[in-house]
Amino acid sequence: MLSKRIIPCLDVRNGKTTKGVKFQGNVDIGDPVEMARFYYEQGADELVFYDITASSEGRGIFLDVVRRVAAEIFIPFSVGGGLNTLDDLRAVLLAGAEKVSVNTGAVRNPDIIRQGAKAFGRQCVVLGMDVKRVTATDAIPSGYEVVTHGGRNATGLDALQWARRAEELGAGEICLNSIDADGTREGYEINLTRLISTAVNIPVIASGGAGKPEHLADVLTDGCADAALVASMVHFGGYTVAGLKEYLDGRGIKVRMTW
Repeated sequence: MLSKRIIPCLDVRNGKTTKGVKFQGNVDIGDPVEMARFYYEQGADELVFYDITASSEGRGIFLDVVRRVAAEIFIPFSVGGGLNTLDDLRAVLLAGAEKVSVNTGAVRNPDIIRQGAKAFGRQCVVLGMDVKRVTATDAIPSGYEVVTHGGRNATGLDALQWARRAEELGAGEICLNSIDADGTREGYEINLTRLISTAVNIPVIASGGAGKPEHLADVLTDGCADAALVASMVHFGGYTVAGLKEYLDGRGIKVRMTW
């Protein structure tokens, strides 16, 4: 069995790490470079960096911040936000990221997934999915809809169908964020995570809702996730990456212990 991964997430706005609840009410909480180094030293398996307003503001990602973070950490580093073309993906990888996360840009142009996988290898291409619960319809039979632009725009895409299509196009991983759970610290959306994880053959990172160690254990077992993204609970919830790994190890969940 592969080890489960713990991945801190840095949402960045105007060069500062920020956090909100359900993509609203964001407040700035620190410097992303310092925070990246802090989580790296705690034993994080990977790090995710999202420029959360790049798409809605119609601009490219802050490459200078990506370069500064990449210079401070020596673990896989995934970057997303405002990535729409192959040149955008290349620029992020050249700035020091190991993976690129496409979300709004992939909905707008699904072929960017295929292009990225062909140019850089599918292991570099992550599909970011922001998902909301909706009433099930013929168009959205799963009852989960993909939204874009930081949760602002409904797409009419069924989350399950989109995940499967992205895998066919060449995505090497999915980062699945439940907007309904995001920032609430009340637990991951287990049903959604299990739905996607069991429908594809690529790793799925659960995101949105982590508030206590039990939530990670639940999503990594009942939710069938390969990794758990954490933000609020480590930013200002009193938990550490090392402590979370110790808890999971004590529950018999295989994690990488690096100390």
